[in-house]
Amino acid sequence: MRLPQWAGTLAAKAALFITVMCCALAALLGILVHVSVTNQTVGQARELALTRLADTTRTYEAGGTPLPGTAIDPAGLPERLRELAASGRRGTMVADHRGHPTMWAAGPADGGRALAVRVDYAQQARTIDALDQAIVWSSALAIGATLLVGAVAVTRVTRRLHATARIARRISAGDLDARVNDPRTADSTRPQDEVASVAAALDSMAGSLQGKLQSEQRFTADVAHELRTPLTGLHAAAELLPPGRPTELVRDRVAALRTLTEDLLEISRLESGRERLDLTTEELGALAGRVVRATGGGTEVAVVRDTLVETDRRRLERVLGNLVANAHRHARPPVVLAVNGPLVTVRDHGDGYPEYLVAHGPQRFRTEGGTKGHGLGLTIALGQAEVLGARLEFTNAPDGGAVARLTLPQRPPGAPPEEPSSPDVAVPEERP
Repeated sequence: MRLPQWAGTLAAKAALFITVMCCALAALLGILVHVSVTNQTVGQARELALTRLADTTRTYEAGGTPLPGTAIDPAGLPERLRELAASGRRGTMVADHRGHPTMWAAGPADGGRALAVRVDYAQQARTIDALDQAIVWSSALAIGATLLVGAVAVTRVTRRLHATARIARRISAGDLDARVNDPRTADSTRPQDEVASVAAALDSMAGSLQGKLQSEQRFTADVAHELRTPLTGLHAAAELLPPGRPTELVRDRVAALRTLTEDLLEISRLESGRERLDLTTEELGALAGRVVRATGGGTEVAVVRDTLVETDRRRLERVLGNLVANAHRHARPPVVLAVNGPLVTVRDHGDGYPEYLVAHGPQRFRTEGGTKGHGLGLTIALGQAEVLGARLEFTNAPDGGAVARLTLPQRPPGAPPEEPSSPDVAVPEERP
């Protein structure tokens, strides 16, 4: 049987541990108290019964009349006690007599008979029963109170742990400004528990990571800005070169450097998290057609179901343009851009995306198989998609080829919710 999810939480484990320990402690203390009081009560009743037996024995041996509650071989005398008296010894035993707890004391009499004394033990039995009930109720109350106090204490700890976990998830999602700010870490005079230590370590890690990332972003932006000026001059100089194959090579490399510089600048802006949307309502099919024409054609556009989306046109065109360009650069035709409501897919028929890209997403300056490029096109597409609030996924088609799926969240005002269906054309994911 599979346990519910809450059974594995720290609070549930702590509650179980506290309950088991309280029950064990209550049982141990209850047994000790019960045994001690029972021994004392039985001892007092035994002394009384033996005293009466001694008095009765003296009276019986003197030929007097037996005292009340004494008899020779009375009915109801426990057989073990009768045998003990017949062997010449004395003893006591608690047993029921006519439905009442009775303390018996017996000793030897003439002819192998037993002289027995009967003492009422009902009051002592009621006292022990009442004590047992008091032990049970007090143990239950103690366990309940301990569980309540323990639950409050554990809940406070788990609440802080959950808050720390939420901050860790926000940091892993890219929110490097998130901090736990545990009050114990702010006040050095307060005792620092383990949760506070974890929170302080997480805040320190986030601050260090944020500082390093900001330094990297500033470095990337500074390098790109500094490269712009000499590249502009180099581009102008290349235009003045006489026609020929060497000139074409120089112009091609200068254009590649300018593109790389602009891509680095765009990535630095995306990573800064300060990008703002310029929303307009666009017809998705027409926008896809413009993107294909701007990339030079060679891409099939399949509009399964057109729709209006409220989005930033420039950013959406950048995403789709990078996906189409990546498909042409790294794969084989045909390349298909399919529109199915708010779902846009770009599929090629090459070898598919690398495993690392499908598993972890695009990475800058990482390519495989000797392909051209710097891995920036898909990185920019993913960053722009996040700014748009869209979801961009990279997969590989079962029959080969890369598929990029872009799901747009926006709907035009007043439009009913649309359920995207799978496109008629299977679209594999891209490679960097």
